[in-house]
Amino acid sequence: MVKHMFLEDVNNLISDDKWLIFQNEYNTEVNPRYETLFTLTNGYMGVRGTFEEGSEGERSGNFIAGIFDKSDAQVREIVNAQNWLRIKLYVEGEELSLDKCQLIEFKRILDMKKGILFRSMLIKDSKDRITRIEGYRFISRSDLHRSAIKLFVTPVNYSGVVGIESIIDGTVLNSADSPKYRVKHLKVANNSSLSKNGVYLETATVDDDTRIATGSTVRIYHHEDEEKNNVAKFKRFLPLGEMSVEYFEFDSTENKTVVIDKFVITYTSRDVRKDLLKTTVEKELFAFAGEGIDKELQRHIEVYEELWSVADINIEGDEEADKALRFNIFHLMSSVNENDPLVSIAAKALHGEGYKGHVFWDTEIFMLPFFIYVYPQAARTLLMYRYNMLDAARKNATLNGYKGAQYPWESADTGEEETPKWGFDYKGNPVRIWTGDLEHHITADIAFAVWEFFRATEDIEFMLNYGAEVIFETARFWVSRCEYVKELDRYEINNVIGPDEFHEHVDNNAYTNYLAKWNIKKGLELINMLKEKYPEHYYAISNKICLTNEEIEKCKKVEEKIYIPYDKDKKLIEQFEGYFDKKDYVIDKFDENNMPIWPEGVDITRLGDTQLIKQADVVMLMLLLGEEFDEETKRINYEYYEKRTMHKSSLGPSMYAIMGLKVGDHKNAYQSFMRSANVDLVDNQGNTKEGLHAASAGGTWQVAVFGFGGMEIDKEGILNINPWLPEKWDKLSYKVFWKGNLIEVIVTKEDVSVKKLEGKGNIKVKVKGKEITLQ
Repeated sequence: MVKHMFLEDVNNLISDDKWLIFQNEYNTEVNPRYETLFTLTNGYMGVRGTFEEGSEGERSGNFIAGIFDKSDAQVREIVNAQNWLRIKLYVEGEELSLDKCQLIEFKRILDMKKGILFRSMLIKDSKDRITRIEGYRFISRSDLHRSAIKLFVTPVNYSGVVGIESIIDGTVLNSADSPKYRVKHLKVANNSSLSKNGVYLETATVDDDTRIATGSTVRIYHHEDEEKNNVAKFKRFLPLGEMSVEYFEFDSTENKTVVIDKFVITYTSRDVRKDLLKTTVEKELFAFAGEGIDKELQRHIEVYEELWSVADINIEGDEEADKALRFNIFHLMSSVNENDPLVSIAAKALHGEGYKGHVFWDTEIFMLPFFIYVYPQAARTLLMYRYNMLDAARKNATLNGYKGAQYPWESADTGEEETPKWGFDYKGNPVRIWTGDLEHHITADIAFAVWEFFRATEDIEFMLNYGAEVIFETARFWVSRCEYVKELDRYEINNVIGPDEFHEHVDNNAYTNYLAKWNIKKGLELINMLKEKYPEHYYAISNKICLTNEEIEKCKKVEEKIYIPYDKDKKLIEQFEGYFDKKDYVIDKFDENNMPIWPEGVDITRLGDTQLIKQADVVMLMLLLGEEFDEETKRINYEYYEKRTMHKSSLGPSMYAIMGLKVGDHKNAYQSFMRSANVDLVDNQGNTKEGLHAASAGGTWQVAVFGFGGMEIDKEGILNINPWLPEKWDKLSYKVFWKGNLIEVIVTKEDVSVKKLEGKGNIKVKVKGKEITLQ
C-alpha cells in the first residue's frame, strides 16, 4: 500500500489496490504510454494523461467527440483541441520543471473505480528548495462539460513567493512529433478574460469554422482554511497569442499546504450556437466555481458506481487478470457518450491520434457486445450513429457503382469514406492503402451488429424505425456487389480485402462472402417478419427505399448461390480462393511478450504471397456465426489458422482465445486472453502511445464472458452458460442484460450459479445443457 505519500483527505478518496494502476517512476521513454493509460474521458471529451506542468517528449491531447477537420491533412481527422491542463509552478521565479529539477519521490495512480487520476511528487530545484506537489484531476461523467484539477502545494524546507501560471494552450498541433505530417487545425477566434473571473479561449476549425470554447478559473487557499479564503496577492491576465494565461503569486510558509483548484468548462458549436458560446461557458464556470469541486466530484463518482454495479467482472485467484480486465472495461465504458447519436467510439477511442480518430468495424464487432449486454442504452446510441450516417453510406455505394448502402471502412463526422490513400509498410516504404477501396465486409458487420442488438434487447421500436432499414439497404448493396458466373452457376464477390489485411485484391474471401450471404438472408427474414407482424412499418420502409417484389426475388437467387471456398475432404474453409496455393510458413517462435516472431525467410514486403495472416479471418467468421458450423469444422480450422496468424493486429488474440476454449485449446486460450488484456498495460504491440486499443478492450471482455464465462445464444435463441475456468482462477462472476432482465452468473470450479437480479417475467436459460427457468 502506498497511500501514505498523499495527504489524508486524498488518501481517503483513493480506492482499494485492485482498482488502481500505478506509475512509479518518471521516465520520458515510457511517459507516452502512460499518457494513453491515464487518459480520462467521459465520452464527450478525452484528455491524455500528460502532466499539468508539461514534460519532455509529451504527446498532449484533448479530443472532443465529433470534432473533425481536414485542413492540410490527407483526410478529415479528429482535432487536437486546446490544452487546458497546464499549471506551471515557480518558486522565487524558478520553474519547477520535471525535466530540470530533481525528483525525489514520484507516483501517479489511475483510480478506475472513480475515474480519477492522482499524482504525488517531491521535487528539488537548483537552490535545494524542496516542494511537495500532490493532487488529482477528473473529467466529469455527471456533467460532461465540467473538468477540474486540484493540487496541494507544500514548501517543505523554505518560505517564499510561489508563482502559478494557469494556461489554456491553443498552440496545439496534430502529429506534433512528426515534422512531415504536422497539421494545425485550429485558429484562435477569441482570447479574453471573463467578466466574473477566469480566462476564455475559443478556437475555430479551419474547414468548417466549428468552434471549441474553453473557460477556466482558479481558486487558491490554505488547506486548513474551511472557508477557502483567497491567498493570492497578485494576479495578471495575459492573452499571449494562442495562449490564454492567468498568473498568480502568493507568499508560502514552510510546511504550510496551499490548495490550487482549477475549474474548467468546455462547450462547442455542436452544443450551442456560436454567438452563445462565451456567455454559456461563463455562466457554467461561475456556477461550477461557486459550488466547488467536491460536489461535482461526488456526482461523478456516483455515475461510475452505477456503471460498475453492472460492468464489473470479478476474477478470484488471478490478480493480474482481474486488474487487467477491469482496466479494459474502465476505458471502454468511459469512452461512450450515450446521449449523442452522431458520434461513435473510434479505434483508439478518445485516447490519442492513432487512426485519426476514425470509426472502423472495431466498434460493431469488438466493442458493441460489451455495451449490448452491459449498457444497452449506449449500444443503441452507437448503432444510431450508423443509422444517422445511412445517407452517406448510400452515397458511397452510388459513387462506387453499387446499390443500397455501402459503409466506409473509416468513418468520421460526415459518414463518408475517410481512409487515407497512402501509408507505410513494416520497413517504412510508402504503400498504397486499399482498405478504403476494398475492405467491404464492414457493411455486413454493421448489419450483423444491428441484429445482435435486437436479439439481445428485443428493442422492436429500434428495429422498426431504424434497424430494419439498415439491414435492407446493406443487403441491397451485397446483391449489387455480387457477380454472376454463368459457367459455374454461382455468385462471386471479387477484388476485396477480408479481415486479414496481409492479402489484398483477393477473390471470394470466405468471411466477406459468408457475411454477405447472411446479410441478405437476414434481410429476407426481416421482410417476412415485418409483413406478418408489422405490415404498416414494412410498407412505410419499402416505399421509402423503393423496395420491389422483383428485387426481393433477386435477393433470394443471389443468397442461394453465393460461393464459399471450402475443402470438403479436409473440412477446411479456404480463407479466399487460391489461399492454399500460397507459400506456407508455420509460426513456431515467440518473443518475451508471447507475440509471434516472423518465420525465417519471410519477405515482409511480400506477405500477400504467403499463407501468413495478420489476424483472425476464418476463425472470426466461425465465432460470429457459430451456430452454422459443427464442432469438428471449428477445431480443424482453428488449428490450421492459429499456426499462421502473426497477430499484427490487437484484434486477433481475443478471438483466438474464445475459439480456443470452444475447441478445447485451454492453454493457448488463457495465453491469448492475457495477451489481449495486457495489450496496452505492457504495450505488446509497441504503439500504445498512439491511443487505446479499444477493440482489444472489447475483445477482452468477450473472452471473459463468451469464453471463460461460457455465454452464447443457441439456434433457438436461448441463452446458454457453459463456462470453463483457467487453473489459477477460483471464481468468476459477471452480470449481463438479456431481453430486459439483469442476470448474474457466478462460476467456481465446482458450481455454476445463475440468478435474475431484475426484470419482469420468467426467462429460460441453459446451464451446461440443462434448461432452467429464472423466476
